[in-house]
Amino acid sequence: MEESVFEQMASRYDTEERIALAQVIAKEVREVLGDSRSESLIDYGSGTGLVSLELTDLVKSVLLVDSSEQMLKIAKGKIERRDIANADVLYSDFTQETPKLKADIVMMSLVLLHIPDTDKILREMHEVLNEGGQLIIVDFDKHDEVSHPKVHNGFKHEELKNRLSHAGFHPLEIRTFHHGERIFMNRDASMFISISSK
Repeated sequence: MEESVFEQMASRYDTEERIALAQVIAKEVREVLGDSRSESLIDYGSGTGLVSLELTDLVKSVLLVDSSEQMLKIAKGKIERRDIANADVLYSDFTQETPKLKADIVMMSLVLLHIPDTDKILREMHEVLNEGGQLIIVDFDKHDEVSHPKVHNGFKHEELKNRLSHAGFHPLEIRTFHHGERIFMNRDASMFISISSK
């Protein structure tokens, strides 16, 4: 999706619907993270931080990475207002160039569907993770009624497992955890969580 779209959407991105969906995702990710207070987390494609800023109490540090400066500006404002000491933002697009970063956990929440080259971004995530690190992906299950030239219409679990394996990951678990009304391009859809280790 063109960056300008997200830049324009930034100021009105945090709708009631998006906030509600982010809470569902954050609750699920919290259960996966458990107590990770000694670990660093990168939220890639963080947007305004709707999910990862709900997880800052579980990890040592959170770095919100996004290719939209406007989204990050809003995230930065939230960090300052809430006085969150262990969160920061980074303007970067790993599909263009990956900075020399390392983390114990990388999370991608409803981001993979916006990235045309799935295999390339998974390899980049593998690079960023420390040995034994975890990649957590939340996205939509494959949906045949969704069609958009710049968005994947979700992912099949087996297909994603294969892609993760090819990128060097050990897929541990992929499961559907939420069904919602009109959550994917105004269609009823389901979301999965995928947990892999390096």
